[in-house]
Amino acid sequence: MSVTPQQALHVLIVEDSAEDAQLLQLQLRRNGYKPVARRVQTAEEMERALDEQPWDLVLADYSLPTFNALGALELFHRRGLDIPFLIVSGTIGEETAVEAMRAGAHDYIMKGSSARLIPAIARELREAEERANRRRAEEALRDSERRFRALIEYSSDILTVVDASGRILYESPSVERLLGHTAGELMGAALEEHVHPEDRHALATALTRSAGASTPIAAEFRMRARNGEWRSVEASVSNLLDNAEVGGIVLNSRDITARKQDEEMIRHLAYFDALTGLPNRMLFDDRLTQALAHSRRRGARGLAVMSLDLDRFKTINETLGHGAGDELLRTAASSLSAILRGEDTIARLGGDEFLFLLPEIDDVEDAARVARKVLTVLDAPFSVHGHELHLTASVGIAMFPLDGDDAETLVRNADTALYRAKEQGGNRYQLYAPAMNAIAYKRLVLENSLRRAIEREELRLHYQPLVSLHDGTVVGVEALIRWQHPELGLVSPAEFIPLAEETGLIVPLTHWVLHTACRQMKEWHEAGLELMTVAVNISAQRFSAANLPVAVAEALTAAGLDGRHLCLELTESVMMENVEETIATLLELKKLHVKISIDDFGTGYSSLSYLKRLPIDTLKIDQSFVRNTPADADDAAIAMLIISMAHHLNLSVVAEGVETEEQLRLLRSQQCDIMQGYLVSKPLPAAEMTEMLSRLARARV
Repeated sequence: MSVTPQQALHVLIVEDSAEDAQLLQLQLRRNGYKPVARRVQTAEEMERALDEQPWDLVLADYSLPTFNALGALELFHRRGLDIPFLIVSGTIGEETAVEAMRAGAHDYIMKGSSARLIPAIARELREAEERANRRRAEEALRDSERRFRALIEYSSDILTVVDASGRILYESPSVERLLGHTAGELMGAALEEHVHPEDRHALATALTRSAGASTPIAAEFRMRARNGEWRSVEASVSNLLDNAEVGGIVLNSRDITARKQDEEMIRHLAYFDALTGLPNRMLFDDRLTQALAHSRRRGARGLAVMSLDLDRFKTINETLGHGAGDELLRTAASSLSAILRGEDTIARLGGDEFLFLLPEIDDVEDAARVARKVLTVLDAPFSVHGHELHLTASVGIAMFPLDGDDAETLVRNADTALYRAKEQGGNRYQLYAPAMNAIAYKRLVLENSLRRAIEREELRLHYQPLVSLHDGTVVGVEALIRWQHPELGLVSPAEFIPLAEETGLIVPLTHWVLHTACRQMKEWHEAGLELMTVAVNISAQRFSAANLPVAVAEALTAAGLDGRHLCLELTESVMMENVEETIATLLELKKLHVKISIDDFGTGYSSLSYLKRLPIDTLKIDQSFVRNTPADADDAAIAMLIISMAHHLNLSVVAEGVETEEQLRLLRSQQCDIMQGYLVSKPLPAAEMTEMLSRLARARV
């Protein structure tokens, strides 16, 4: 049975330390599992535990006073058990670890390494389930094969004898079972009258070739059953006209309808997408290759390749569920197919990615016209599971021969143009331009470098002070990540943060920021520098990922920092995306006593009815409303409205992007609580921030 968090997990713990066993169970609970555990210390205890019930997982210390992990593995081998077996022990040496893995252990994890333990458990549980599924499938296949052999042994094929003109002289009784005819009713009829018109030539050829042949002639054709259904048969044809006892041509026919259907299904699965019924990448590549060959032979007409990716489809999946997402994909695929010509091809690559082949197109404008039609079709409302949804997409276009002379280049360049369209905000199409390859290459370099930036210690945190407008003291700082690339220099967050979000690297990146900021805050406190909070930005992707409260708790615990001194900043759009789940996550975070702030307030689409339900502490006025105050009356009015509304909701207000004394006076006159901006200080490295805080502390004394 597949074990997931929220289900009981039966864990056998081979451990002589009760405290270590309890710690393992605590780690499992913190990560959503419900462990039902039993601790054993000897081979006898383990034998009894294995006899009494099945287990989902074994966590074993390598060495116990009278027992060890190798002995436990030997018990497993004798019983033929396939249960995830992880060694959780202190340092045992590389050779010992290798020996344990060879003996059948699935992984070795150092005690206290919770960051590796939980992913390893999840992986091994998943792989154990996959192995169990394979065993069940193999056993089912063997059972099926045994049944099939038994059926073959106790059944007979259709035996037919025809004369030289092809008229039926004899049919075996099995014809009734297979085709529904009684043996006698076909006597004297022409065999070809019961054969599919398209297959009569194949039958006639086999009958002719059988004359004088030393071995039976094979033939395949379809025969009409009594109910009108066509059945596929495989026949061996032997000419026994000269045999006095037979005096005819004998056909030994076997029903292969099921095999033909399976072959058709396999062919369909090989070339078509199972969800939408559209061609898949293999069939698309084949058609593109043929279209290119056709265009080169004709030497006249070109073609276009379009790459399409639905914008924010992941949000629909996460919000409405994968069932709704699948239904939306099927409906969208049908709508897109309807606007294409008969000679065009649309293929689904997987997820929300599609490819279009538009042959016989020379003009870029013709391809752009199709792209505009695609975007228009997707903008129409789709009704899915009671929800009315509108889709947008990013489309990249590459033309043959202008943008590539072979299939691989055309698809790659269409993808490059697609990424450019997404970078520009999506809901648009983009024609390929050669300069995009340089951009794509830089993007690839950045992504590969970013994956190693943490371990290479290339990331830095700078801190910008938050200043009270009531007494002018520095009450907190915002942690802002910086990347000092060894070759590219200082890489802008605007460049690498979106890349991290798109690739999923934002999760380990945020983990590093949380731990680093909490450690730094603890150091400032120990140095006697009294700061109320350090603020850390949490992206939409990290907020929606699993176990954010657990990650925050781990960072606080590792640093020894009270949760009251950490503020998590989330944007309006993140808060409003799935309000009920957001509230549940925020309530878990509030149990840690952390502060919650809505960042860039005023740029999203907050509902006031939801806003008052959110367990938040602070609103941050987006700098776009501060930048032009007090000169821009509209921006000033919006800023004043946000301050007033926040105070009525008992929330504090931070104005970011304050750069002038005029802005400061206006904010102070409106009782804004805290300011942040270059008027006070730019973001500073930790050492410079420490110096600034120390200087201010000495000045107060």
